[in-house]
Amino acid sequence: MREGMIPTVLGTVVTAASGAALWKTKYKLAATGVLGFGLAHVVLGAIDLIEHR
Repeated sequence: MREGMIPTVLGTVVTAASGAALWKTKYKLAATGVLGFGLAHVVLGAIDLIEHR
């Protein structure tokens, strides 16, 4: 498995889950935090994928 694939997939799952589960609730701040956490994983995983070709 390529280095960086796990953080990228994890970030995608977390981002999708937070968008679906928390965004329509009253916990907008928590949803934004989880969304940012997921997007950070996507970005860092993508950097690893590009860096370690």
